[in-house]
Order: sequence, then structure tokens, then C-alpha cells
Amino acid sequence: MSGSVNNTNTSTPSSQSPPTLPQRRFGFGRRSSLFYAAALLAVFVAVTFKISTPGHRFVLPSLGLHPALRPGLLHKLQGLISITRQQQPGARHISERPPCVLWMAPFLSSGGYSSEAWAYITSLRAHAGDSQLRLQIDHHGDLQSVEFWLGLPEESRSLAHQLHATECSIDETIVVCHSEPGAWYPPLFETSLCPPTGYKDPLFVVGRTMFETDRLNPAHVARCNRMDAVWVPTEFHVSSFRRSGVDPAKVVKLVQPVDVEFFDPAKHEALVLPSKAPVLGSNSRASTGREFVFLSVFKWEHRKGWDVLLKAYLEEFSKADGVALYLLTSAYHSDKDFSTKIKVFVERSGMKEPTDGWAPIYLLDAHIPQSDLPRIYKATDTFVLPSRGEGWGRPIVEAMAMSVPVIATNWSGPTEYLTEDNAYPLSVARMSELVEGPFKGHFWAEPASDQLKGLMRHVVNNPEEARRRGRQARSDMIERFSPQVVAGLVVDQILNIVGNRSKRD
Repeated sequence: MSGSVNNTNTSTPSSQSPPTLPQRRFGFGRRSSLFYAAALLAVFVAVTFKISTPGHRFVLPSLGLHPALRPGLLHKLQGLISITRQQQPGARHISERPPCVLWMAPFLSSGGYSSEAWAYITSLRAHAGDSQLRLQIDHHGDLQSVEFWLGLPEESRSLAHQLHATECSIDETIVVCHSEPGAWYPPLFETSLCPPTGYKDPLFVVGRTMFETDRLNPAHVARCNRMDAVWVPTEFHVSSFRRSGVDPAKVVKLVQPVDVEFFDPAKHEALVLPSKAPVLGSNSRASTGREFVFLSVFKWEHRKGWDVLLKAYLEEFSKADGVALYLLTSAYHSDKDFSTKIKVFVERSGMKEPTDGWAPIYLLDAHIPQSDLPRIYKATDTFVLPSRGEGWGRPIVEAMAMSVPVIATNWSGPTEYLTEDNAYPLSVARMSELVEGPFKGHFWAEPASDQLKGLMRHVVNNPEEARRRGRQARSDMIERFSPQVVAGLVVDQILNIVGNRSKRD
């Protein structure tokens, strides 16, 4: 679920509203505690049994949170209701029906966790039938975005409504908290609780997360160790999590699915990329014929290595080379004036403009519909991302699935899938320490700038070799990371959890 959107929280019910309850907030004073406790219980009963009117789900109103109300009361009420539901007559024994999985993730906002969560549930829905597991979803970990929700394909919104309506008793549910550890119970910021009733009630609790640096903070290690298991996407993360102090027995590698059916070059026509008014340089298409197109997709943040990319590109190429660099970017805790940011960077870098002019740089900073992403990749000759660290590298694998040759830093998440046969792995020149922010003292990679320049020149001069690597990349994505393959891995993990619990009981 790519593209740039502004996350805006909303709790207004409508036929187009996201299929989730808003953050549950309550307020009461000491003298009226019993009255509000009774009302609170009634509301939880209503929510739990999904009281609704035709065409509208019951939506819990947003009330102020009084400091006297601790999460423990909410959990006790939820647990009480769960127990009540578990004792309904005629219910089959837990071992006689498929396991239930409650997948909680930022389904209603953009970003890496959102796109990964959508990839998992669509993969499971398509390739793991109801006879294998019952799947339920709920929003968690980020603000809801109406823009993002309305931008989803109709089939995705329909699937979200369907999966949100799945009913399971908490004691037979495997809860997956798919977010950064700070969002897990008790959360460090306002978000829905995951697990929703604490750690004791669910059958099993999984944390799905990743990190872009070489380690975890001690506080995040402690949160990981409260989970029954922690699913991470790569061997890099298995090593870094265990080295940081997460219980080795809890850390499990579970790769991310790549939608190789959607990102299929045979199904899409190339998008006509804009050629007017580049941010830097001028259109070289008129004098050189078709341009060789480099594409980079990233959030505008230091970690993504946009500075390394711009410097290498502008030092290696000029207008006479007939190349163009397209940047599909979005804001990350910053304004959206990327054009000014690029010009200021070039001025401060001390780079001198070539006599024949700068090689052009174009911005694609508008919201790009999901349906158009494959067409953008199809219009690209090489994808390049000299990132300092990636959890997984979603745009990289999307490009690879589209048979686009890739140049990417061979460190952190991408080490799971980059090889000399399917890509152009970019070496690490050195490790650098983060000197500020919440991850101060962590290290990440500084990609080799000179090698980046050489690789970019190499793919321009050797396009057929690059295309061969692109074709191998798609083959590898299909073999190792297709939805069918990864759905099977998830089901294996779920069945293993259920089997181990049954043996224990």
C-alpha cells in the first residue's frame, strides 16, 4: 500500500468509514464510578456482541480518558465478557475447529507495517482456506487515514469489513501485534491495545516487528520478551534481536510476501513519466532520444540515503549522458517542499555543474494510486536505493518482482534477497553511529558512494546484462516470496503453535 498520504484520525461513522472502532476512551469521577462502570460494562457487551443497525456497525463514541481509569479495568471487563462468551452451550472444543488469528496492524494508514500487514492477510485469504484458520483483523499502531481507506481497491475494503466481523473467543485466539514494540501493551502512545485484554487471556501472543539499525533498545527488548514469539522478516533480524537480548527461543524468521501476481510486468503498460520542468537540469530527451531512467522510492528521511544517491548521480552523469533520475517520495516528519530541499543540498554540497548541464532530476511527490505502481516500475530501467538501513525494503522487492534491475545497499533487510545474480548489491563503506534521537548509539550502514557511481554507470553501459539480472530477480521473488509460499509458512507457524499448546494442555 504505497504512496504518500497524510494520516488523519477519524471516528465519524459512515458507510465509507474504516471498519474499526475508534480509540476507546472513557472518563468518570469518583462519585459516579459505579454509574459509569455499569455503563462501561454495557458498552463492552454491545461491542463484544456486535450490536448493529442495518448498514451501520455499532461505533463506540470517543470520550475523554480520566486519569483515574487505568487500562486494567478495561481488560477485566473484556476478559469477563470473553469468559461469558466462551461458556455458550453447544460450542465445539478448541481442538475441533480451525485456530483463530487476530491480526492487529495499521491497516488503515500508509507505511511499511501497513503494506506488509495487507500483504499477509491477502496472502492468507487467497491461499489458506477457512478450514486451516479463521482470520480476524483490527486496526492498531497508527492513526487512521480516511484518504488511505478510500484509496484502497473496493475488494480490499470489502475484505477488511469481512475479516473485521470474524468472531472468536479470546482464549482460542492467537493475537498478532504487527507494529513497532512501543505500540504493544501497555502502549507508549495512544493506540488500540494489543493484545486487547493483556497477555494472559489469548491462546498465544506474537509480536511482528523489525528494526533498521544494528540493535534494539533495552526497553524494546523487554517488550519483545513479554511476547510468546517474535516474528522478524530476515536472518539479519534474527541475529540482531538475539544479540540485543531477546530470548533466542522466541525469535522466528517469517519472510514478507511479495505480490508477484500484481507486480507482474506482463500485465502492465509502462506509465508515461513526466518530462517537463525537472527539479534540476533540463530535459535531455530531445537531444539524446529516449532517456535511461533511474527510479528511487522512499520517505524523505536521512536513513533512506537520498543524499548519497543525489551526490553519486550528479557527480557521475551530466545532461549529455541521456539519463534521468525520478524520485517517488513522501514527507516524513517534514514539509513537502522537496524541490527546495534538493536545490539547497546541491548548493551546500559544493558540486559544480557540468559544462553541458546537470543530469535531470524529476519529482513524483504526488499521491500515486496503488494501481499505478507497477506501471511506474515498468517505465524504469534501473531501481536504486542506497539506504543506510531497511527493515525489509518493500519498494526494492516490488521492483524485483517487476523484473527491474536493482542497485541497493547490501545490509540489513535486503541481505535476505539480494544476490550477485539477481541484483547489484551495493557494499558498505563503513558503519556510522546515530548521534541523536531515540536510537542514539545504534549503528547503521554508510553505502559506498564511489561503487554506487560505478554501478549506475555499469547498468547504463550494459543494459542487457542488467535485464538478465532483473529477470532472475522476478524468478527468485516467485520461488521464495510469493503469496502462496509465504501463506504456507504462516499456516505452518500457526499450526505449530496450536499443536504445542495442545500438548501442553
